[in-house]
Amino acid sequence: MQRRSESSTGGSRSRSSSRYERTPRRKICQFCHDHVREIDYKDASRFMKRYISDRGKIEPRRKTGTCAKHQRRLSTALKQARFMALLPYTAEHMRNM
Repeated sequence: MQRRSESSTGGSRSRSSSRYERTPRRKICQFCHDHVREIDYKDASRFMKRYISDRGKIEPRRKTGTCAKHQRRLSTALKQARFMALLPYTAEHMRNM
């Protein structure tokens, strides 16, 4: 019985790509990257787009890429900003219903 070598079949390119799933690139924590010491609730404009969903919910770690330490501090700061009325609790289209 004769074996096929990798070079005769075209290497790994001839294999179907559906069989091998590509692992997503690991996201880095933006707060660690920027060396942020404290997450302040008064910087509400900084949190609006990236860390709050369109429905007004806090985005999870797996989506934003923040580390556990900064996610805890971020959620505390967002809740403080909501309490101080710097951020809304719900999205605009949800309030009009």
